[in-house]
Amino acid sequence: MRAVRLTAWGRGRPTLADVEPPAPRGREVLVRVEAAGLCQSDVHVLDAAAGALPYQPPFTLGHEVAGHVEALGPDADRTVTGERVVVYGPWGCGRCDRCAAGRDNYCDRRAGLGWHGIGLGLDGGMAEYVLVPSIRHLVPIGELAADQAAPLSDAALTSYHAIAGLRQVLGEGSAVVVIGVGGLGHLAVQVLRATTPSRVLALDVREAALTLAHRSGAHSATLVRADTGRRLREATGGRGVDAVLDFVGGKASLELATASLRPGGELVVVGSGGGHLTVRKPGLLPPGFRLSLPFWGTRPELAEVVALARAGALHVETEQFPLSAAEEAFELLRNGAMRGRAVLVPDP
Repeated sequence: MRAVRLTAWGRGRPTLADVEPPAPRGREVLVRVEAAGLCQSDVHVLDAAAGALPYQPPFTLGHEVAGHVEALGPDADRTVTGERVVVYGPWGCGRCDRCAAGRDNYCDRRAGLGWHGIGLGLDGGMAEYVLVPSIRHLVPIGELAADQAAPLSDAALTSYHAIAGLRQVLGEGSAVVVIGVGGLGHLAVQVLRATTPSRVLALDVREAALTLAHRSGAHSATLVRADTGRRLREATGGRGVDAVLDFVGGKASLELATASLRPGGELVVVGSGGGHLTVRKPGLLPPGFRLSLPFWGTRPELAEVVALARAGALHVETEQFPLSAAEEAFELLRNGAMRGRAVLVPDP
């Protein structure tokens, strides 16, 4: 079968290779891939230097995967035969209390595993087939289109998980800022509108992203300028916003976020843009400031995300590419030319 692989560190681009299709053993499940999302994290993996990540190449990329259960190992639960599914990606050790509760994203043994999940150190879904260790990593999607389902497993799940930790401050009369309206950010806007009464203010440096923010339901969408922090405070009666979701995570976005928050405000950093904050008391951070660094989401939350999508509350803006055009898709994403989420589909 054809697969998009990381074959060695330092190449900066994927390799389209022919590999043997996997065969399920034990409790494993073989999924015929219908769609695989492409994420900025995949670009970070391709660009990483040797030793920067705990992975050992070669392996197949792709951690957002939707498909059809094709075959089961002899010990697998037979109830999923023939199901269309999305794959829960952050596989943990499978033995600790957190994994047992579906919180593999915060597995107690994660630091020593050598992988972060499917397609991140282990063979992923940018291929014709992918092997999943257990039925517990699968969530049924029914008739949901595969290109809509695949990005739910990271772009929507990560956004949903980040927002879940904010709901106590996002009640009536609250305001929340989304910085960076791309593959994750546009879904964060939709999740906020579907699950909170908060006023959603979107920020980006690209005009096209503002259009996407409006289409996703943002109450306002504004280009980032030198006076944006001041204007956000004016828009909230001078008090500042209750929470900021930063999908960039760079120096400028973090500075803007902290300048926009009201006392007791919450900052959630999702993006990996290399920025940093200096924590000092007393200092420049708002009094009562709280920071969270969410990673992916839980398996029960993925089921809730799928339910939202099936109910019509979430729509992923996608651009499809055949598997053979993976390198082109990677370059578009690397250069900031992708709107929404890129999705790879099997070649006809």
